[in-house]
Amino acid sequence: MSPADMKTISLDDIEALAVGAWILGTGGGGSPYLGLLNLRRLYAEGHRVQLMSPLDLGDDDWVAVVSNMGAPLVGQERLADSRSIARAVRMQEEINGIKFRAVMSVEIGGGNGMQALMAAAHLGIPVVDADCMGRAFPEAQMTSVAIGDLKPYPCTLYDPRGIEAVVTKVPSWKWMERASRKICVEMGSIASTSKAPRTGREVKDWGIHFTTTKAIAIGRAVNAANKNHQDPIAAILACEGGQRLFTGKIVDVERRTTEGFLRGSAVVEGSDGDRGTRLKLSFQNEWIVAWRDAQAIAMSPDLICVLDSVNGHGIGTETVRYGQRVTVAALPAPAVLTSPRGLEFVGPRAFGYDLDFRSLFATPGAS
Repeated sequence: MSPADMKTISLDDIEALAVGAWILGTGGGGSPYLGLLNLRRLYAEGHRVQLMSPLDLGDDDWVAVVSNMGAPLVGQERLADSRSIARAVRMQEEINGIKFRAVMSVEIGGGNGMQALMAAAHLGIPVVDADCMGRAFPEAQMTSVAIGDLKPYPCTLYDPRGIEAVVTKVPSWKWMERASRKICVEMGSIASTSKAPRTGREVKDWGIHFTTTKAIAIGRAVNAANKNHQDPIAAILACEGGQRLFTGKIVDVERRTTEGFLRGSAVVEGSDGDRGTRLKLSFQNEWIVAWRDAQAIAMSPDLICVLDSVNGHGIGTETVRYGQRVTVAALPAPAVLTSPRGLEFVGPRAFGYDLDFRSLFATPGAS
């Protein structure tokens, strides 16, 4: 396709993307703030990023799939360098002897929704309007391409101290998660990664399409509601067909970084119509299960979003704290995630919970 067929992502789009990706991150994917600062600087230097439809990829085109890997809390402490994610992509080109046509994020959620844009700015290639999760998940096998049983290797990992690592071959996606996670932990529980390269045909068949556009639309809806003194949470629910689950104040947070993940729980004491009850949220990087009075009322892969009750912005598992006034909402998951095979990878049992998945939505979202 010609450059005329692509859309140049404006700085306003990027500002909206940061808001929308943080909401779709369901508490994980890392805060988009540092990525936003990187992109502001890159745009000030004259860089521009173009967005292309996944449907415009040639079947034989190569697409780089990128993300930061590790514990979100560490990502808050180690400042992001946009050159790191670009280097992880170049490593894939060198190892495989290929040239990438475009780049896309493995997950649209949180800061990882910004990683593809940073790589694209340095590499001079477009961003594909798609990802492999439609949200954020903590582990490498929790993707649409893993559900599709596509090849999980090789994976490159880069650390700004100059450490470069490659997982060249593994028997399964779960083994890719285990091997790359060990490397990531040694790098300090944060690494820039380029996952197994995907062909254009694979992205068209197994990518979750138009999620960058979706995140921008959510962010624009929130920003418009705040500007017009309207309810931003109502705007999110209307935009995504979501449900409001609970409103209250954070009264307890238990959080630990272990094995390259941020694990723990947060407790919300109800207010308004939820007064007199409590909601407990269990997380592994992302919010996984919401329990109201010991009853699981929402669970992965439905998106559980903890939102600031005033401005509607997402709250991450690494930034949630005592006293915050929050609204917990649920959004529908892409259909590939709620399929029987998808639930094997991202349902509650994939996280160790003895629960049968029950969606809050009669009709799961489209992929």
